[in-house]
Amino acid sequence: MTTESIIGFIAAASTTVSFIPQAIKTIKTRQTKDISLLMYALLTFGVLMWTIYGIMVNDLPVLLANGITIIFAAIVLVLKIKHK
Repeated sequence: MTTESIIGFIAAASTTVSFIPQAIKTIKTRQTKDISLLMYALLTFGVLMWTIYGIMVNDLPVLLANGITIIFAAIVLVLKIKHK
C-alpha cells in the first residue's frame, strides 16, 4: 500500500467517524431544532456526489468514506425533515 493510499484511508476514516456522534445524538433524542436543514441537505448531496466520483475514478478511500458517510448524513437529514 502506498503512502498516498494510507493517508487517503486515514483522512477518509477521520471524516467518516466525525459524523457518528451527531447521528447517534439525533437518533437518541430526536431533537433536530438546532441543525440546519439547508446545511445537511447540501452536505448529503455533496457526499452523494463524492460517492459517485469515487466509483467513476475507482478511488477506494473516497468511495468507502463517502459511501459510509452518506448513511449517517442521510439519517440526520431524514430525521431533520421528519421532526421539523
